[in-house]
Amino acid sequence: MNGIHKEGHLWIGISVLLVFTLIAGLMFQLGPTHFLSLGITILGAAWLLLLIQFFRIPDRKLKKQPDFVLSPCDGKVVVVEKVFEPEYLKEECWQISVFMNPLNVHINWYPIDGEIEHYQYHPGKYLVAWHPKSSTENERSSVGMVTHSNQRLLIRQIAGVLARKICCYAIKGVRVAQNQEMGFIKFGSRVDLFLPLNTEIRVEIGDVVTGGISRLAQLAQAESTEEPAL
Repeated sequence: MNGIHKEGHLWIGISVLLVFTLIAGLMFQLGPTHFLSLGITILGAAWLLLLIQFFRIPDRKLKKQPDFVLSPCDGKVVVVEKVFEPEYLKEECWQISVFMNPLNVHINWYPIDGEIEHYQYHPGKYLVAWHPKSSTENERSSVGMVTHSNQRLLIRQIAGVLARKICCYAIKGVRVAQNQEMGFIKFGSRVDLFLPLNTEIRVEIGDVVTGGISRLAQLAQAESTEEPAL
């Protein structure tokens, strides 16, 4: 682990203050060996360890793989299907969805180099993240990208039952690099990728993937518009 992500500093700081204040008060009133003091101490320590686990920065060397669309997060592939995407691509495309449980690293990375062409935050519901309607009805952030080969794709961060805060660092018009941080989703969620139909899919439902490392797909090479040399 390389430390604690900036999105967790406030959460952990407040939790440490509250837990230690509660434990100190109980020990002062009841004594350190009272069952209530011991129980709260154990629960408090477990909560702090869970927060540290959740907000950890993984000790991971991320290498660029420009020919591939890499997983934007850690988790399990729960959707691989053809759908119509109406917000940005406005056409039929491939959807790949990766579900993150509370024990996964919750940092999100850009899956490929490109320029941010579209960004939109959508308030919404908090259905369970694997629910089919969560992609269009839950709180979410949508990031549309165009690659150097003029391929367009959409990345969607989706809140779940526990996830009540989506952090997205995307800025329209800015060029981003593969494995650059895109954002963070707090407390369980999923990320959807929408890719062109001519994309070669490299994963199946049930596959466990690692953000910034696992290859989800390979985009088709853009056709050259240059005249051949004589």
